[in-house]
Amino acid sequence: MPNRINTDYPGVCFRVADRIGRAGTEKVYYIRFTRDGKVIEEKVGRQYSDAMTPARAAAIRADRIEGKRESRKEVRQTREKQRQEEAHHWTFDKLWNEYKLQKYNVKGLFIDENRYKNHVQPTFGCREPGQVTPLELDQFRTGMEHRGMAPATVRNVMELLRRIIHFAQKRQLCSVPPYLGELPQVNNQKTEDLNPEQLTRLWEVLENDPNRTAANLMKFALLTGMRKGELFKLRWPDIDFSRNFIHIKDPKNGQDQKIPLSAAAWEVLESQPKDSEFVFPGRGGIQRVDINKAVNRIKRAAGLPGDFRPLHGLRHSFASMLASSGKVDMYTLQKLMTHKSPMMTQRYAHMRDESLKRASNLVDEIIAGDVRPKKQ
Repeated sequence: MPNRINTDYPGVCFRVADRIGRAGTEKVYYIRFTRDGKVIEEKVGRQYSDAMTPARAAAIRADRIEGKRESRKEVRQTREKQRQEEAHHWTFDKLWNEYKLQKYNVKGLFIDENRYKNHVQPTFGCREPGQVTPLELDQFRTGMEHRGMAPATVRNVMELLRRIIHFAQKRQLCSVPPYLGELPQVNNQKTEDLNPEQLTRLWEVLENDPNRTAANLMKFALLTGMRKGELFKLRWPDIDFSRNFIHIKDPKNGQDQKIPLSAAAWEVLESQPKDSEFVFPGRGGIQRVDINKAVNRIKRAAGLPGDFRPLHGLRHSFASMLASSGKVDMYTLQKLMTHKSPMMTQRYAHMRDESLKRASNLVDEIIAGDVRPKKQ
């Protein structure tokens, strides 16, 4: 063959070519052998970029003759075949990546990412949905329960798994299991409330706490019933001081909301520094992402119950006070709480019922005092 130079190893030759990535030249090695009466020549590698030597080339030649090794061309063809197969091989990992691309603006995607990596991926990441049996789905759920995971967490993981499977099914990407596993029953209707004495102690602590941002944020949560995330994202332009409204942008239920700004809430904002675009900023004036340390310290100073969740509990307290007053109907409370469904507001209905009972008892007292004849 032209431009080929034989080496001391039988069937191994090379040609000189420009070196890849650097100035100069290097040897490109080839092997020759006979198969079925036909002379075959194959390139096996370059001197520097592949660290090829005549001895290595001779070993490759021996393997090729004995059928123990594929040629470089065959390796490329195998890889291409695998790539094409993988393109139609929808594993949970691949489905999750596609799901994130399609649902990039879905709320809670960051939390779902952690759920996927910590729970779904280790068990199902490399498998296709259609390969997962109903028994495996049940075993996956019970395994989380046996590890002591909270029922709500188990339910959230199972719901994420279902969403991925439904995503694949709707787009006809792959087969899916006919049974998606049971969801654990979760009773998360915990309604936290503070009695008048606890509220008084808390307000006194908030009035004197040195961390004014944390104190004002807790006051504002109690006076408006806003969610923690809504408070963290609240910007000064979201406050309409001329009409006394708060615009809640991009809330949990997905639709922008507007709630009234009370006089007491106005006073809180008046005392809050305005050196950031955020009403309750984090360090450096950027959007806050956490305040647990400060609010838990305030909770302890006020002697509140250990299981009371400072910000979420204040939102419940806001709703409980309104419901138990007997002066706010459930529809109004739903709007103030920015609940998407009236079912979410029904947890406070029993408090309203108690206020109605008290009002009914007043009738008894009035009648007893003014109408019924006095006993002699």
